[in-house]
Amino acid sequence: MAPMRRVVPFTELDRSDVGRVGGKNASLGEMTNRLGAAGIRVPPGFATTAEAYEELLAGRGLRDAVEEQVGRLHRGAPLDEVGAAVRSSFLAQPLPPPLRDVILTAYERLAQESGRKTPEVAVRSSATAEDLPEASFAGQQETYLNVRGADALLEACRRCYASLFTDRAIDYRERMGFDHMAVALSVGVQLMVRSDLAGAGVAFTLDPESGFPEVIVVSAAWGLGETVVSGRVDPDEYTVFKPSMKDPALNPVIDVRIGTKRLKTVYADTGMTRTLDTTDAERNQRVLADAEISELAAWAAAVEEHYGCPMDLEWAKDGLTGELWIVQARPETVQSRRRSTTLRRCRLTVVPGEPLVEGIAVGEAIGQGPVVALDAPLDLDRFPQGGVLVTRVTDPDWEPVMKRASAIVTDHGGRTSHAAIVSRELGVPAVVGTGNGTRILQQGRPVTVSCAEGERGRVLDGLLAYEEIMTDLAELPATRTGVMLNLADPSAAFRWWRLPADGVGLARLEFIVAHQVKVHPMALLHPERLDARDRQAVEQLTEGCPDRSQYFVDRLAYGIARIAASRWPAPVIVRTSDFKTNEYAKLLGGHPFEPDEANPMIGWRGASRYYSEGYREGFALECRALRRVREGMGMTNVVVMIPFCRTLGEADQVLAVMAEEGLVRGEKGLRVYVMAEIPANIILAEDFADRFDGFSIGSNDLTQLTLGVDRDSEALAHVFDERDPAVVRSVRSLAARAHAAGRPVGLCGQRPSDDPAFTAILVDAGLDSISVAPDSFATVKRHVARAETALESAAGRREE
Repeated sequence: MAPMRRVVPFTELDRSDVGRVGGKNASLGEMTNRLGAAGIRVPPGFATTAEAYEELLAGRGLRDAVEEQVGRLHRGAPLDEVGAAVRSSFLAQPLPPPLRDVILTAYERLAQESGRKTPEVAVRSSATAEDLPEASFAGQQETYLNVRGADALLEACRRCYASLFTDRAIDYRERMGFDHMAVALSVGVQLMVRSDLAGAGVAFTLDPESGFPEVIVVSAAWGLGETVVSGRVDPDEYTVFKPSMKDPALNPVIDVRIGTKRLKTVYADTGMTRTLDTTDAERNQRVLADAEISELAAWAAAVEEHYGCPMDLEWAKDGLTGELWIVQARPETVQSRRRSTTLRRCRLTVVPGEPLVEGIAVGEAIGQGPVVALDAPLDLDRFPQGGVLVTRVTDPDWEPVMKRASAIVTDHGGRTSHAAIVSRELGVPAVVGTGNGTRILQQGRPVTVSCAEGERGRVLDGLLAYEEIMTDLAELPATRTGVMLNLADPSAAFRWWRLPADGVGLARLEFIVAHQVKVHPMALLHPERLDARDRQAVEQLTEGCPDRSQYFVDRLAYGIARIAASRWPAPVIVRTSDFKTNEYAKLLGGHPFEPDEANPMIGWRGASRYYSEGYREGFALECRALRRVREGMGMTNVVVMIPFCRTLGEADQVLAVMAEEGLVRGEKGLRVYVMAEIPANIILAEDFADRFDGFSIGSNDLTQLTLGVDRDSEALAHVFDERDPAVVRSVRSLAARAHAAGRPVGLCGQRPSDDPAFTAILVDAGLDSISVAPDSFATVKRHVARAETALESAAGRREE
């Protein structure tokens, strides 16, 4: 019989040792031994074994004491009472001398290897039933950081053993059906990375909200990583596109969002840690550069490939050496387990008022109930089932309460915070990082928490009506006519990745400018023309970005890239900005650059702006962003589309300006489409086809200009009709003549979603694609299939 091993170094462990040292420690051993060749650095350490835990239980009647309390729990004793009694039993006695001795010997070996007399270590709990693909929950047991010296190490180990019976851990095992006595605890002891002098965070190998598998999402904050995991800070978030990682000439970082990062956890002089406020400079500064993000993403991709499943990793950067390290890795257990063919969609059925508070949406559902505002966890029976939990921040102690909530709202935290991770696993909608939820939301107030409109979650007054729709995507029919998506909001693009769409038929650049850039491009280029108030607002918006034109390019490129990534490699047609002058004027700093027009709908818009002195510089920034996405990030599926192009001369001028900015039609696979929304585009279809690679019909403007009807006029609403014979004839004419010239024709608009008869007209006209809002996709797909079937039947009857 092999002798008992109470302690095993990471170098002798792999993932087959979960039953011996728990999920965390087995994974650390696996990465240490199998992934070093990929350049992945894991801090050295060791783990106590399940055998050592059993030896601990066998001493001084501890097992009997634990079994007695578990029996009381099953006879109805309060969970918190049972948990406190078990933990007291663990803490009432020292570790067995054989275990104590081997822990200290292993610690001394770490000291020798690291060259430090009393090295700082992280002491982590690793239960033998955690971090499994079928059973994972955030932070069930305790972790102690910056533990120094023999006495502090032994005390931290004792407390880790006791934490196997925290209230949250007991509750979790009860719900998961685990036998409390069959779960053992291993203590992992690992050299600390000096991230207190730099930063740390987490990385997911898929998008944690939507499950979109083609990205790696890295969150980062200053100091030790506990602030990110716990949700005490709103971290930076970086998105990396996996396909672009394959080409070293490309920058795969397709989105960078700077969090407020108001706190950081650092070493305390007396040992352990303390939390400080960050400086203004730290709050506005990125934690990681693109090269560091790419390195972490490469490691994360290697870990995912090695394990064969999506992964959730924790990383740290050493402020002394600048090196990056992986300190934990576990399977991702929420999105990777969702049925990929089922799309769940919630939708408010009433028009809501202004939100009471907003934040980051977690999940895609809607929840409602009375506000229950709490400062700390409390007895379960004092939290009503279905209440809306409102608090500053959550940690694992909150989990029994969170399980009873219909929705969760926190002041702090990002998409990888504790509140976000647990909410996803529970299927409870959450709005995190509101900043002021606890101040605004009054106790008992009925509210609706909506996470169904993209990345921003809203807390709305009252119990609003909503519906939940489940669509089995596997049952959608195949169609010859492409059905594409209209997308405007980059933050919501990933949520639709499961739809079997043929690409994006319309991505609106002006939406990205309005909601993510938030400033008129000419105001960034010519701040001297702004008044003092707008100049100050622009300075605040672009703080930390010395080149204000680069601010515009960065934000715009990141928005385009997210949409392009969501459908890669299918085509994504990006329409250059099509604000009207009154809309441009509403942007920050916009008034000095926009004329006051009597009819902006047919005024200075679309192509006419791009070559004019009043906007030529602004359009150059749009071109820089598009070129960066295509050539710098590698998303060559982006097709550029020019809106409201009135004349052939105007088309030539716009294409010339684009070429001057490095976007040359036909080079590097660049295709340029034109919106067909002016009668001139139809009348001169062959000539426009000589200049452009395809057409997309804008049915609203084409109807407006064909019938001479202001599309916004309520008085003429009865006249405005896309099915008017004049409009239909224009559509048919364009399709036939464009196809004769070898050019595809699509249509983007709302009407096919609402009118199956109009969809049938488009199918009969032979359009190559129809582009609709994502929530209408399934409906339109079925309309198209029925129209194609009817067309085939009619053709068959004619042949007979």
